[in-house]
Amino acid sequence: MTDRSRSIPHTADRAAFPLGGIGTGNVSLGARGELRDWELENLPDKGRFNPYSFFAIHAAPAGGTPVTRVLEARLNGPHDLDAGYGFDRLAGLPRLAGSTMRGEYPVVDVDFTDGDLPVEVSLRAFTPLVPLDPDASSIPGAVLRYTVHNPSPVPVDVTVVGSVSHTAGRGEGPFGMRAQQTVRWHEEGDVRGLDFGIRLPENDPGYGTLSLTTTDPSTTAKPQWVTGFWPDGPRLFWDDLTADGRLDAEPRLTLEDRPRGLFAQPGDTRTDLTEDELFETLPRIRTGSLGIVHTLAPGEVRAFEFVLAWSFPNRRRAWQGHIVLDDPHRDEVVRNHYATLWPDAWSAATYLHGGLRELEQATDTFVETLYGGTLDPVVADAVGANIAAVRSTTVFVVETPNTELGEGPIMAAWEGSFDHGGSCEGTCTHVWSYAQTVAWLFPSLERSARRVELLLETGSDGAQTFRSNRVFGGPRWFMDPAVDGQLGTFLRLHREWRFCGDDTFLRELWPAAAQTLDHAVREWDRDGDGLLDGQLHNTYDIEFHGIEPLANSMFLAALRAGVRMARHLGEIERADAWDAIAARTARGMDQLLWNGEYYRQVVKDVDAHRYQYGEGVLSDQLLGQFHAYVNGLGPILPVEHVRSALEAIVRHNFREDLTRHESTQRVYAVDGEGGLLLASWPRGGRPAIPFVYSDEVWTGVEHQVATTLAFAGLPDAALTIERTLRARYDGHARSPWNEIECGNHYARSLASWGLLLAFTGAQWDAPSRTLSFDPIGPEPLRALFTTGNAWGRVDVDGDTLTIHVDGGSLRADRLLLRGHEISGPVHLWAGDACSASRAATDPTHQEHS
Repeated sequence: MTDRSRSIPHTADRAAFPLGGIGTGNVSLGARGELRDWELENLPDKGRFNPYSFFAIHAAPAGGTPVTRVLEARLNGPHDLDAGYGFDRLAGLPRLAGSTMRGEYPVVDVDFTDGDLPVEVSLRAFTPLVPLDPDASSIPGAVLRYTVHNPSPVPVDVTVVGSVSHTAGRGEGPFGMRAQQTVRWHEEGDVRGLDFGIRLPENDPGYGTLSLTTTDPSTTAKPQWVTGFWPDGPRLFWDDLTADGRLDAEPRLTLEDRPRGLFAQPGDTRTDLTEDELFETLPRIRTGSLGIVHTLAPGEVRAFEFVLAWSFPNRRRAWQGHIVLDDPHRDEVVRNHYATLWPDAWSAATYLHGGLRELEQATDTFVETLYGGTLDPVVADAVGANIAAVRSTTVFVVETPNTELGEGPIMAAWEGSFDHGGSCEGTCTHVWSYAQTVAWLFPSLERSARRVELLLETGSDGAQTFRSNRVFGGPRWFMDPAVDGQLGTFLRLHREWRFCGDDTFLRELWPAAAQTLDHAVREWDRDGDGLLDGQLHNTYDIEFHGIEPLANSMFLAALRAGVRMARHLGEIERADAWDAIAARTARGMDQLLWNGEYYRQVVKDVDAHRYQYGEGVLSDQLLGQFHAYVNGLGPILPVEHVRSALEAIVRHNFREDLTRHESTQRVYAVDGEGGLLLASWPRGGRPAIPFVYSDEVWTGVEHQVATTLAFAGLPDAALTIERTLRARYDGHARSPWNEIECGNHYARSLASWGLLLAFTGAQWDAPSRTLSFDPIGPEPLRALFTTGNAWGRVDVDGDTLTIHVDGGSLRADRLLLRGHEISGPVHLWAGDACSASRAATDPTHQEHS
């Protein structure tokens, strides 16, 4: 890790770096180096603390005084808890003076400082991320690698030890446990460590396993702490560690039969148990410790490497959200896809240990390619940090519970994650249509979501439910279509087909998709003039009336995408009809909605219906143009009008300082912070009750506008918005890896991937096997690119284009730079560091290495 990422001090107590794979849940690492937010059990659980789970170090210099410390910076507070810090937080154990965090997702580094410790310690943590490989990016575990340097002139005996308790089984019952946890020492091949279980049926929703392991042969362990009402276990553990840096198994017998007496159960016969033994037999939190021991010579640097893994295979077969209707399968379970690959924590750990070299190499290459290029750092930061949402509790991948889809994994998602429950269920189409990251990073998952929306949630009349219940095999929920959601799904079908080039995929979904666009033409364009009007539900959770640009720009983009797909499939008559409508839509938007500065809503009486915006400047007025740009459709409205409207959005809606901004709505930016409002009324005419979120600042819309600005040739304004946005997520006020809207890790934030496409001009068109780049900003350019089957780095220097394939395989028949073809067919394969370089000034020039 270099100094490219910002340094976050241990006092930044909102910083939380999520560790975990796609659909696996997370445990996060805080800026103090502490493990926090244990969210492993198929639901969000922000703030969950796992008792007695921490790392510690014992360092004994030859001839000197040993020092033992918890491997965390000192507690920040608050310290005025009603009963002080509880036993299980071990707040009274000595910690280190300070720490600094630097994160380039999915890798995070923490450097510790302490004047008493005779060694220097840092931590690197990550869960592997391999572009285009969702399985390799879905390991339910994390690597925790402590690196220790001995700067002294004498040898130092060092022990780094991790202690952890199982998270499973919490709930009703004695001492808040619904079942007995288990822990054992286990060795299998080179892997050794702690293996935690729970005495629940394997199909129980609460069943799960956890492990802490290493492949280092030099270990010490206390497989199970003493349990009891009082904190005897941690006292005995700490005394054992500080004595000599070695741990011993507790000699105390764990009794399994229940006693008579205060907690007697029918049939109990034992009467000779002490009070301590009685507590030992009850369902209690099980804690164990695994240490690695080495002597470091003067100047030596050594890694102490652990893997924390988990598996909670059973997700309830229902959303159980806060919005809608009946969940007829709520008492059933569906299996997480990751659990079909790794049925328990131990198998996940052994897989991660065994493949670590290759997995880490791919992860590091991705990080270096994204963050180590020439993109403005705020662009790389916005693109990379929001990948965390894909691997947060917002997203999950299950084995298909609906037989109509056949077999295979299906991605589903909330809009976001409330602290202790999902936010807005059903993979909401009008929110997820903004999201771009999954499509370019894990495209097979996006294709699975399109199959749900078009095969299960689209009726015979072409109306599409914008929240999916049938992903769990339940009935379709009754709700009117959302105009931006339904048209967004159509646009995303074009995106997925264009990225994969699979005509079988397109043909399977085309009948339903064509019906959704025909539905828009038939039901939402009531007078046949090419402009959608009437009552149109949208992402602001209300209906717009009259004629307005959000819906109509989406309609125009969908028509343009539909023309291409229809012609590709040989449906020339349908393509010509849609093409004619698109021409009317574009003409009508400029004739009716364009006011000389921006596109506005035209409605007879802005107060006849609540929640309109009329003459206001809507930040989402060019949402369809955003989709057209990222989908390779180019400008769909006059370029001069697009630029003018974008400049108006920035001029009127962007605030460097929101101190004087008045809002009675939700607040995502406050006081001296800046941001982009969803709407403003510089010409007057604000409705008495405008749409309910109009005064708010949403990061997803900021990313959308910034992306569109960059595509339209206004990169400075795009960067201003992004710098202001990311400054709000500094670790002190908010976590850099958690952009919030209606919930944590909100899906709309995944619009940020559009920035990478805009600043590189990267487009992959699989049907024609055309790879093109049209960068903006300073050159030379060095940046990440992905296609449906390959990923790597692109270098652009003047008229020279160099492509390095780091993963997958690439076959391109055409290479374009700034719209000009620079060579004939090119065939590239990964695996042998292959690259190709082409110079536009000399189309015969070709290099391979």
